[in-house]
Amino acid sequence: MGSAPLPLQASPIAFGTDGWRGILGVDITVERLLPVAAASAAELAHSAPAGLTSREVVIGYDRRFLAPELAEAICAAVRGADLEPVLADSPTPTPASSWAVVERGALGALVITASHNPPEWLGLKIKGPFGGSVEGDFTKRVETRLEAGGITVPIPGTPQRFDAMGAYVAGLKAKVNTAALAEGLERLGLTVIVDPMHGSAAGVLSALLGEQAMASGAIQEIRANRDPLFGGNPPEPLAPYLQELIATVRASTAAGKPAMGIVFDGDGDRIAAVDERGRFCSTQLLMPLFIDHLARARGMTGSVIKTVSGSDLMQLVAEDLGRTVLEKPVGFKYIAAEMLAGEVLVGGEESGGVGFGMHLPERDAPFAALLLIEALVEGGVPLGQRIDALQERCGGAAAYDRLDLRLADMAARQRLEAHLAEAPPTEVAGAAVQEVITTDGVKLRLGPNHWLMLRFSGTEPLLRLYCEAPSEARVAEVLDWARALAESI
Repeated sequence: MGSAPLPLQASPIAFGTDGWRGILGVDITVERLLPVAAASAAELAHSAPAGLTSREVVIGYDRRFLAPELAEAICAAVRGADLEPVLADSPTPTPASSWAVVERGALGALVITASHNPPEWLGLKIKGPFGGSVEGDFTKRVETRLEAGGITVPIPGTPQRFDAMGAYVAGLKAKVNTAALAEGLERLGLTVIVDPMHGSAAGVLSALLGEQAMASGAIQEIRANRDPLFGGNPPEPLAPYLQELIATVRASTAAGKPAMGIVFDGDGDRIAAVDERGRFCSTQLLMPLFIDHLARARGMTGSVIKTVSGSDLMQLVAEDLGRTVLEKPVGFKYIAAEMLAGEVLVGGEESGGVGFGMHLPERDAPFAALLLIEALVEGGVPLGQRIDALQERCGGAAAYDRLDLRLADMAARQRLEAHLAEAPPTEVAGAAVQEVITTDGVKLRLGPNHWLMLRFSGTEPLLRLYCEAPSEARVAEVLDWARALAESI
């Protein structure tokens, strides 16, 4: 007889780059979540800036299994911390909670979400009074509170509910002329097919652009129903998970109705797109378009913030328009810190998070979608043509891909990490390494629009390989070389 499988063990409660996440029912349970919510709320009150007298903490949630119920449960923990929870009356994109914090002058927000993680995950994000994610120092203090073991007794009650989605839609409409966008799409004859990946951003773009855009076919939506299993894939805006959208866009364009796709991740803070030819467009291609539109067409000021894994095209377009570019480690928290410290035009990361200086210090995919549509209406040409023109103007086309490679164990990771630190490669797939950049991981520059980056996960034996090169064939060749290197050490 075989032995019974060992029960899953809960991981220690520890915050990552944006919140605490884990497997629902193992890491994330009511018993574990309540003290984390209480400690987070207490720290929001303790760290409140001078003059902020509010006792409100906004509670938001996504469409994952048990997310609405757990959001209501943590209201008791917030009351136990002698604060007032205000609960969203429906699932909303995470940036809607950040918007509500700023609009209401609240202490912050607690959002029950696991963002783009696999369906079995859930978690908690903390938003500060400025309308963005709290920094690492804040979450360290929350962890310290938990380690100290102070007891906060939850206080049951009926939470005050508010129309978080309605307030968010109204706020975005005040920033962008959505009626003009709907008219512009009709004028272009362009259909925007929205794929919220069954997540909490479903219906947002339709609400923003209005019934006329829906009636005319300018806006269509697929996979808008709630499905906590997300069709069997993580709700992450990556090409392998978007085959239905890509096929729908291609079919529409082939039938004589030019279309494009806009994708939101599970909690609506990441964006990607599909151009009229069915090409997947990550923020590696969208960020240059945002830079061009905001700086040139809108005439807005401010610097551009990119992460070290961001495409060279971001820098080329920004410099072409006379903008300063700052390159930061991977993680939106580094971009948000710059947005809080100075004047920023736009900041973004390759994984889909984009923020704008005239908005929140926060990833906001629906707001980014409005600006993307605005850029296309202003330019009068579809997305693919617009990106191609930018590439031709600023330095030629380049291809990009990323490969996540699981290593044998943490010892293998440590060996490889030590090897790269002590003896970084001088040649990659036949090309001499011109520069070694260690802002985050190891980035090896091989030429114009040509680099390889190796970056390790902070908590597991996972190596992320990023490559930009002049052609897709060259990207594949370099990634194969990097995989072979990692597996040989």
